[in-house]
Amino acid sequence: MFSKLSAWILKLWGWKITGHYPAELAKVLIAVAPHTSNWDFPVGVLVNSAGKYKANYVGKHTIFRWPFGYLFRWLGGIPVDRSKSHNFVAATVEAYNREPRLHLVMAPEGTRKKVKNFKTGFYHIARLAGVPICLCTFNWGIKEVHFDPQLFYPGDNEEADITYIWNYFKGIPGANPDQGIG
Repeated sequence: MFSKLSAWILKLWGWKITGHYPAELAKVLIAVAPHTSNWDFPVGVLVNSAGKYKANYVGKHTIFRWPFGYLFRWLGGIPVDRSKSHNFVAATVEAYNREPRLHLVMAPEGTRKKVKNFKTGFYHIARLAGVPICLCTFNWGIKEVHFDPQLFYPGDNEEADITYIWNYFKGIPGANPDQGIG
């Protein structure tokens, strides 16, 4: 019911989902970019619901407080306290090792502001957990969410890998194009 409603809302807003979501995999990290607006979240929630992907996401721990905490957890949210020096990468790798299925959505920018470099936590999580990365674009220019059917497997050359991923997302217009990657 909710998935049909979500698909209808996406269609009403003019959005389409293309590519291939790796539902057949038990574990994958979905790297979504560009992340330039709070509006990326509702679009992402609708895509997750419409596709019945059952993906999780991480968010600032403050959004998981009452009265909305239950809703954000129900939508697949995992709270992260970024104000303290936690080993987020190690904890997330441990979650991948512990859980039989985990599809984690992360924004490589780590923020909605324009960045000159990605935060590399998403990359290290995938590499250390031994999971592939599905590159996913939120192209606000054509209102398309695209899941690249070619999975990316982190290798031994971090600089080359991050450059490849940066260039993949470069030039894709976000909701605020001036804050995009490029």
